[in-house]
Amino acid sequence: MILKSKTAVVTGSTSGIGLAIARALAAEGANVLINGFGKPEDIEKERAAIESEYGVKCIHSPADMTKPDEIAAMIALAESTFGSVDVLMNNAGIQFVSPIEEFPIEKWDQIIAINLSSAFHCMRAAIPGMKKRGWGRIISTASAHSLVASPFKSAYVAAKHGIAGLTKTAALELATHGVTVNCISPGYVWTPLVENQIPDTMKARGLTRDQVINDVLLDSQPTKQFVTVDEVAAIVVFLCGDAAKQITGANLSVDGGWTAE
Repeated sequence: MILKSKTAVVTGSTSGIGLAIARALAAEGANVLINGFGKPEDIEKERAAIESEYGVKCIHSPADMTKPDEIAAMIALAESTFGSVDVLMNNAGIQFVSPIEEFPIEKWDQIIAINLSSAFHCMRAAIPGMKKRGWGRIISTASAHSLVASPFKSAYVAAKHGIAGLTKTAALELATHGVTVNCISPGYVWTPLVENQIPDTMKARGLTRDQVINDVLLDSQPTKQFVTVDEVAAIVVFLCGDAAKQITGANLSVDGGWTAE
């Protein structure tokens, strides 16, 4: 187990990609702080399952990723509970689909806050401890939209491009401190985030549900398959290992060939 006695914080991890990553890190021996919203009973079920299945400790923080003070308190909670934050996984994200001229200002602000600024605030709080210990792994969930754009997703595309730039900058700053910083750019992963944007895309483009799935989502991916959450989680685990210690500042595409075109 490559993360025995280490601690991981995974934002946006009560479902979907984040939960799969939290479970994969726990399977490698890490104590885990999960974060996100949802029904309390559902969150408790997942938290308890991580502890029982992997023999680690797992706590939940409901920190709001739009609020810097709550983010700092979340990192402090992990440090005070477990003694360190060794792996930071910035995964929290939301989506909204609309033409720019109709894009609600509050939705723009919310997406930038959750998808981009929260990663900065998490890193700002976690980096001092990582530098002090001389070891750390910072990984962010970017997107194929960190490399290419799609119409009607201005805030999301802007935020994910920002994640790619933030990753490079932090990697350079931490290159001599034993801390690597990378981002992963999945194509379409079948998660609640993707499923929930289908009605908006249907409305924006005047398409049926099947047309959105086949002609919009999977049209971008030459493999014609959705990426799975476990495939993304496996890359996170690899980046935490010694074999990846010289991988830093990288943006790893996991998109079925989308950005190769």
